[in-house]
Amino acid sequence: MKKTKNQMLVIFGASGDLTARKLIPALYNLYKGQHLPEKFVVLGTSRSFMTDAEFREKVVSESDFLKSKLDKEDKDFIQQFTNQLFYQDLGDNYTDSYANLAKRIKELNEEHGTEENYIFYLSTPPSLYESIAKNLCDQELTKEDTGWKRIIVEKPFGYDLASAKELNDGLHHYFEEKQVYRIDHYLGKETVQNLLVTRFSNSIFEPLWNRNYIHHVEITNAETVGVEKRGGYYDKSGALRDMFQSHLLQIISLLVMEPPINSSAEEIRDEKVKALKSLRVMKDEKDILENTLRGQYVASQINGEKVKGYREEEGVDPDSTTETYAAVKFFVDNWRWKGVPFYVRTAKRMPTKVTEAVIHFKTPHHQVFPSQDTYRQDNKLIIRIQPDEGILIKFGVKVPGLGFHVEQANMDFYYSDLDSAQVMDAYERLLLDAMQGDSTLYARADEVEAAWNFVDPILKCWKESDAVTTFGYAAGTWGPKNSDELIAEKFGWRNPGDLLTDESGFCILS
Repeated sequence: MKKTKNQMLVIFGASGDLTARKLIPALYNLYKGQHLPEKFVVLGTSRSFMTDAEFREKVVSESDFLKSKLDKEDKDFIQQFTNQLFYQDLGDNYTDSYANLAKRIKELNEEHGTEENYIFYLSTPPSLYESIAKNLCDQELTKEDTGWKRIIVEKPFGYDLASAKELNDGLHHYFEEKQVYRIDHYLGKETVQNLLVTRFSNSIFEPLWNRNYIHHVEITNAETVGVEKRGGYYDKSGALRDMFQSHLLQIISLLVMEPPINSSAEEIRDEKVKALKSLRVMKDEKDILENTLRGQYVASQINGEKVKGYREEEGVDPDSTTETYAAVKFFVDNWRWKGVPFYVRTAKRMPTKVTEAVIHFKTPHHQVFPSQDTYRQDNKLIIRIQPDEGILIKFGVKVPGLGFHVEQANMDFYYSDLDSAQVMDAYERLLLDAMQGDSTLYARADEVEAAWNFVDPILKCWKESDAVTTFGYAAGTWGPKNSDELIAEKFGWRNPGDLLTDESGFCILS
């Protein structure tokens, strides 16, 4: 375990939802697990006026997100954690001088011995990133003459390739790339990280991880909820920007990448960038129309309850064509994956909440024991990222009795079986990594731009082409029926259930 140096975490936008909902609970769990350094301070700042005591009440003692945990804890223990939290009013806006903030940081540093090691967490809109970085630089808070300085920024990192480059350039004016940590909470999940271990530490998988043995790869990300109160934001974003460009392309890069030289952050990130750059970019309208599909959920009934269609949601344009379902078929142009199709879909208002990757292996070239349903009897490696996290292998076995009838059997592993293992929440893991200077699970500038480079032509075509259709699908179903036509040889999508081994194939629409 790396030693975590004494430091201060400065949270911009600390009066917002993310601080109380994710950041403070993650820090509390790190404190309880004794992962925080001996001398550690959190300084929240935003345009809202609060005293230290009011901030502590908001994010700890009166927080709904910590209530169940605090009820079981000793009051002195809670107080010791709370005493590490402070607040500084930033003033009317984020662009004014940070002189008062810098003064408070200096005072807390001297009082608590944080050794001028600072992390600046920007829980703010991306439009403020450069202004905040500039003001920090003006107060000489980015210099690493004494102590290190790091900056964490949240997604969405850009709206397209041009805006992502602009954000990168803006940050690079004031911070070096090694100081910048672009957070994607999906990479903090143990099961996402386990993709690397599954691949590179098992000789039963790595020799088969190529075009000679793999028929195709599919990834499903499904959510049961609609856009809820995010209609205004989502209508300008859509599923392709919201999930595919960031979370799912990160998973794809881990599946596609070549073995790194070692497990260091830069070696792993180098290979992820190479993987993203090897994705075949679809530039022709014909290719995009044939290999992508977008859909939008319409009103229906689920368990006897009426559910709104997307266009009826608050903040959504009544004539919106924004996708809540996006499916993409693509290829990877390198030796390992040449000719292997990848299928990725992400959607809202589906029958179950699930994220998983499925590796479909080729059937033996000579079928000694042919199955009546061969295309559904292929060997599969299923990596479940959420929920019911684990790994499932599907392989053929003989059905007891006369003859040689083949049926699929399951061999599975569940993270929940590891009773002794303490699985960190995504934000816990990512915050601790940033505190220790480990950038493995954070996206690099060229990585973000490579992802946008692949997605940009699809977004442009979907926006500008009259030939692009948005297909409706009833809320609570597995998306537009014609999405199965995207997958070659009539395989169709695997429609997973809540449980890793459950492959229901039906939905809960009533």
